[in-house]
Amino acid sequence: MDKIIHRSLKLNCDAHHAFEMFTVNGKLENWLTEKADVEPKVGGKYELFWNPDDKRYDSTIGCRVTAIKEDKFLSFEWKGPKQYSDFMNTADPLTHVVVFFIPGDGFTEVQLIHLGWRSSEEWEEARQWFEKMWNVCFEALEKQISS
Repeated sequence: MDKIIHRSLKLNCDAHHAFEMFTVNGKLENWLTEKADVEPKVGGKYELFWNPDDKRYDSTIGCRVTAIKEDKFLSFEWKGPKQYSDFMNTADPLTHVVVFFIPGDGFTEVQLIHLGWRSSEEWEEARQWFEKMWNVCFEALEKQISS
C-alpha cells in the first residue's frame, strides 16, 4: 500500500491568493524556497532551488506540473534533497504533490497530499523527513499570509 503525507491548513485569504502562493515565483520565494522557476500550466516547469548556486542538488530541477485548474488544484512532480537524491530523484515515477484549494467563509482550506513513497527503509526515512518539512513549510506559509 502506498504511504502518503497529508497536510491541511486554513489560510485567511481567498482561493486565488492561496493558489498564487504555490504558482507565482516571487510568492513561492517568500515561504518555500530561495529561487523558483514555475510555469503554471500542464507540462510547465515546477523547479524550486534551495541552493541556487548548485542547482543539481536540493532542488526539484526537471519536475513538471502534471495537472492544474486555477484556484482549485495543482499537482506536480517532486524530488528529494541531497541526502535522498540517489533514490528519490531517479525513481520512475517521481513522488508527486497534489494541492487542493477549498474556499470557505473568509478563508481557504489548503489540502496537500505527497504520494509515491516506496516501502524500503531509506524511502521511509525520506518520507518521515518530508512529514516534518511540510509542517515547517506550512507554518511559514501561514506566517506569510498573516503578515
